[in-house]
Amino acid sequence: MHDPRQLPPPGVPELAFAGRSNAGKSSAINALVGRRRLAFVSKTPGRTQLINFFSLDGRAFLVDLPGYGYAAVPGEVRKHWEELVGTYIATRPSLTAVVVVMDSRHPMTPLDLQLLEWLRAAKRSTHVLLTKSDKLSRQAALATLQRVRRELGQSCPGATVQLFSSLKHEGIDEAGVVLARLVAGHKQSPG
Repeated sequence: MHDPRQLPPPGVPELAFAGRSNAGKSSAINALVGRRRLAFVSKTPGRTQLINFFSLDGRAFLVDLPGYGYAAVPGEVRKHWEELVGTYIATRPSLTAVVVVMDSRHPMTPLDLQLLEWLRAAKRSTHVLLTKSDKLSRQAALATLQRVRRELGQSCPGATVQLFSSLKHEGIDEAGVVLARLVAGHKQSPG
């Protein structure tokens, strides 16, 4: 969807995925649903420019939000993305939670913090996936996890965080449990 007025009518719970371009969002979505090409994985950052809805057996929607922070995108396109994603986060009554995908090597960028502020202001349940954790040593990955957990306590209280690797299939079960709990606990909020 390119225009918030074209979104499907609110209904079943929606679990949205947001993240910086090239953080591994599409790979994480595909790993979590066990499909290789549900979300398009590209070597070119910034490919997702629309809000894409994927039905999960009619019980929920997985929503792929446009990536943010890709410098080669014109300013007017970035502004449109901010309006589109910001409006969706702030007003969508069936949005139950947002999964914020961050590259574990570069977490908590200024744009990540802006998104977390939007989520905090909208009182959205938030779970952070620190992707590409296989690119770090185990010690460095755990140190990053602890640092991000502390920073989230200040920037987005109540948010949860975990390490994740689509390539090594690490963190998939843990994320599945968290996401299932978030969808099961969904209560539609007024929009």
